[in-house]
Amino acid sequence: MALLTRIRGPRDLDRLAPEQLRQLAGEIRSFLVEAVSKTGGHLGPNLGVVELTIALHRVYDSPKDKVLFDTGHQSYVHKLLTGRQDFSRLRNRNGLSGYPSRAESDHDIIENSHASTVLGWADGLAKANEVLKKDDHVVAVIGDGALTGGMAWEALNNIAAAKDRPLVIVVNDNERSYAPTIGGLANHLATLRITDGYERFLARGKEILDRTPVVGRPLYDTLHGAKKGLKDFIAPQGMFEDLGLKYVGPIDGHDIEALESALQRAKRFGGPVIVHCITEKGRGYKPAEQDEADHFHGIGPIHPDTGLPIAAAGMDWTSVFGEEMVKLGHEREDIVAITAAMLQPVGLEKFAKAFPDRVYDVGIAEQHGAVSAAGLATGGVHPVFALYATFLNRAFDQLLMDVALHRCGVTFVLDRAGITGTDGASHNGMWDMSMLQCVPGLRIAAPRDADQVRAQLREAVAVENAPTVVRYSKGAVGPAVAAVGRVGGMDVLRRTEEGTADVLLVSVGALAPMCLDIADLLDKQGISATVVDPRWVKPVDEALAPLAEQHRVVVTVEDNSRVGGVGSAIAQALRDAGVDVPLRDFGIPPRFLDHASRKEVMAEIGLTAPDIARQVTGLVARLDGRLVDSPTEAARD
Repeated sequence: MALLTRIRGPRDLDRLAPEQLRQLAGEIRSFLVEAVSKTGGHLGPNLGVVELTIALHRVYDSPKDKVLFDTGHQSYVHKLLTGRQDFSRLRNRNGLSGYPSRAESDHDIIENSHASTVLGWADGLAKANEVLKKDDHVVAVIGDGALTGGMAWEALNNIAAAKDRPLVIVVNDNERSYAPTIGGLANHLATLRITDGYERFLARGKEILDRTPVVGRPLYDTLHGAKKGLKDFIAPQGMFEDLGLKYVGPIDGHDIEALESALQRAKRFGGPVIVHCITEKGRGYKPAEQDEADHFHGIGPIHPDTGLPIAAAGMDWTSVFGEEMVKLGHEREDIVAITAAMLQPVGLEKFAKAFPDRVYDVGIAEQHGAVSAAGLATGGVHPVFALYATFLNRAFDQLLMDVALHRCGVTFVLDRAGITGTDGASHNGMWDMSMLQCVPGLRIAAPRDADQVRAQLREAVAVENAPTVVRYSKGAVGPAVAAVGRVGGMDVLRRTEEGTADVLLVSVGALAPMCLDIADLLDKQGISATVVDPRWVKPVDEALAPLAEQHRVVVTVEDNSRVGGVGSAIAQALRDAGVDVPLRDFGIPPRFLDHASRKEVMAEIGLTAPDIARQVTGLVARLDGRLVDSPTEAARD
């Protein structure tokens, strides 16, 4: 790492000769493999942008010039070149974020890691430069399939309208998002071929014809007027040119000199320019190059020499869903699946292999996916749209106005719901149960274990006249939590022998084991508790209010924002039923959470059994007018 350790900022790159730059690229790849194999992270995308990031920082003067990344997980090399080379706690508490982070560096401009937003950011920054008469350059790096998102094309429509507003768009074309990028745009990018032949031909022609008496200039004007057809003949690039964008490429994304040349030309041009770079995801690391699934897009800790996981993965929530989908597919020919460029991460790979004609990858376009699902449902099939919980935020209007308003039987399966931890603020799935509470007719299932994922998925796809949602956590799924009874549609997980109790503890989804621990801690303080799992948290079960009336206190615990979440909905249901029982809701506070492990984040926000038991004990003590020992002390006994 002789060269890498000497790079403390982008300008340190200026004094390196071409052969040293190639050596640096090799050192960066070695560093990434060694570092990310220990912590896990987005390895494949960063191995693919090493030379591109070096070239960007040699041509542009960050942070004066704004270099923006979409998606942000391809910014590890950018971090290394801007003075952040301690990757020992990457994506862990007090370590580097896995995405750009303003708190880390002035070189990080945007840190929202939902794809396809960078061109809107770039458009706004370029307009601000124009208004303030600043000479800063704005460079938007868009890749990993993000150009398939509709927001990117909305931005392009605006960017292309300003012919003299400088803005450089670097398309990192590795033919993949998580899996191979699918769709008409991907096919078009694959066919784009360009040389400088047209420009050289036209310039030489003008020079000759300008010297030709009488007919020279009119002939040149005719030739220039035929630009579109001639240019397509010499160097087909039609789509971007049709939008009015200057196009440069395709460029070998692993040739630093070629990249610098292209970026310098784009920098000098006084308007919007597309620089199309062809890169290879996972480049330089054989296990990643040979991984057909996603070229090590995102990995856990691995053996760097082999690329094999250090620990065998147990059964996780995603795979439980994936296996049940295959069973449903065999049982019902009308079941189809939708993914937004994430076939493997959301567990639909096996379904796609079994039923290739019944799975639709819409690209990074959740809005379109939701509307398309409404069309599929109206056409007579039942679509299951599987996506990360945090990405449903982007499709809310379509879920509300296209799916729910039309009473379409669409099932949304939300993976990585609640606190996910290491990917930071933008990837915690903590808003879904709040924002969906206001959608008329929609039903939300929150399974507590693998058995309930299977059962509630089946219940969801049986609904044909309204949208349904099944949401579950990230990672390993724990052992089954058995019910000891049923009240209405709710499972009773714990009850007292007497049948009455002080506290009604309403457990939402995967937090059932923790809620049972809370009940144990309360019991040691002489406080009895009934624990119920509503299973379907929207609408609130009609049996809940009469059950709450039999208790002194109601406590709700959810892996979702406290604002407008399940606790709020239950409180409203109790008020509507005239049940005047104190209610305390526990969940995620309304703030963006820093990256750390799920366990660390939950401890920080007080979403743990001892923390909750302590507060519930205090509440009951106030009702009794007495003081009791801390349940954490009781837990130590």
